[in-house]
Amino acid sequence: MAECGCSTSRRSPSHNSVALAAAPSVMGWFDRSSINLTAAPSQLQVMLQWGSESRHSRSKYDPRRGWILIGELRSARRSAGWSRRTLAERIGVDAQTIKRLENGVGSMPTLIAVMTVLDFRLTGLGPGKTLAEQLRGRRRNRSMSLNDAALRAGLSRATVSSLEHGGGTVTSFLRLLAVIAPGARRRALERSYWGQGDKNDRDSRFTPPDFLANIYAAFGEIDLDPCGHNLSPVVANRRIVLDEGGDGLVDDWSGKTVFLNPPFSELLKWLRRAYLQWQAGNVETVICLVPVRTDSPWFHDTLSPHADIYLLRGRVRFVDPRGKGQHTPFSLMILTLGASAEQRTRLAAQIPGFWLVRS
Repeated sequence: MAECGCSTSRRSPSHNSVALAAAPSVMGWFDRSSINLTAAPSQLQVMLQWGSESRHSRSKYDPRRGWILIGELRSARRSAGWSRRTLAERIGVDAQTIKRLENGVGSMPTLIAVMTVLDFRLTGLGPGKTLAEQLRGRRRNRSMSLNDAALRAGLSRATVSSLEHGGGTVTSFLRLLAVIAPGARRRALERSYWGQGDKNDRDSRFTPPDFLANIYAAFGEIDLDPCGHNLSPVVANRRIVLDEGGDGLVDDWSGKTVFLNPPFSELLKWLRRAYLQWQAGNVETVICLVPVRTDSPWFHDTLSPHADIYLLRGRVRFVDPRGKGQHTPFSLMILTLGASAEQRTRLAAQIPGFWLVRS
């Protein structure tokens, strides 16, 4: 028996029309031409219930969360010491695109490129190597179908699918994120040093042989290792070893190709040395395996206009003097001077990552 006290047969089409007219928000979710206005009360009740749930679900979206995330992205750029123009040049867009992005407007490919360059990663999402995969993983972990997520975020099913494949807009992304991962936030900044227990020998970290094999495959044989060490697995025609009286910061460099894995505590000093030796013509190509630390004015003003930078995906498992492997607690990049296009292409085929666009 119906709650209104009327039987099914006594409902008229006009009565149903009035019921739907009383819930205009429901009509926004249906194609009016597809609705049977003489529908049975049970069907009508489902429609009204869905409309009520839709209004309830859509109200969960809090735009302030999105602005917090965008604000953190802007802060990350400023912390790196980059202007909008510098960031734009790094990813191959114009400064206006970055300005729009920092106002919550833009495409997902642009957002992903900016997040990668700034090492801006989110926590609170699902598993996956890419942001798109993490979105999909998070939705599935919450047992949401595409339709469920779309309904709750106020998006179309096609839009959610596009976001989960790296497409869509930033606005849609923020709406979806607020529904499937409302607690998502920027991952805490990583420490740029080894653990306290490793402080005494923090500069004695050796590039693993399997990683070096990829370097040899991309650039050929190494003529000089100016930061040589007796325990280092680097194969080079010449090594400058401090324990043997050599000093790569003083001794002349020579040869065609140089591989440099410098002491990270004196990173800028070694990069300056590499740049000066390369610019003087003493060496043709320099390959530097270094942390992603790009905040110094010298790096921006002098080095970056001449360097090609390859951001590595994942961490490198370095080897300590005891032969024990340990992943770096920070992100790494390969910075090259004088590398050819062919060499850069070979490196990208050997090691996961991507080359930054150089203006």
